[in-house]
Amino acid sequence: MIGWLPLVVIGILNGVLRQSVYGKYVGELAAHQISTITGIVLMGLYIWWLTGKWRIESSGQAICIGLIWLGMTVVFEFVFGHYVMDHSWKNLFHDYNLLEGRVWVLVLIWTTMAPLVFYKLRSK
Repeated sequence: MIGWLPLVVIGILNGVLRQSVYGKYVGELAAHQISTITGIVLMGLYIWWLTGKWRIESSGQAICIGLIWLGMTVVFEFVFGHYVMDHSWKNLFHDYNLLEGRVWVLVLIWTTMAPLVFYKLRSK
C-alpha cells in the first residue's frame, strides 16, 4: 500500500497542473485528455523508479500489485470524489465514457499493467 500512496499524490498534483496551467487555455475535454497523458507519464516514471527500488519477484506478484493498485485507485476515486469533493456519481462515472472522449480508463489500465511491464523490462 505504501507504494501506491505516491500515485495518489501524483494524480492530485496532475489535476492541479491541469487546472492551474493548461486548463485555462484548452477546453475541458482537451484538458482531461492532456492530463490523462501527463498522468500516465508521471505515474510511469514513479512506477519505474519504485520497481527498481523494490524488486518484483514474479509475473504473478506484478499482476497482483497491479490489481490491488487498480482496486485502491477506483475506490479512492469514488470515495474521495463523492464524499470529499462532493462530485455526483453521474460526474464520476462520466470520466469512464470512452465514446465521449473520456480517456481516464487509460490511467487505470496503465496503473494495473505497469508493474508487470516494468517487471518484464527489468527481468531481461
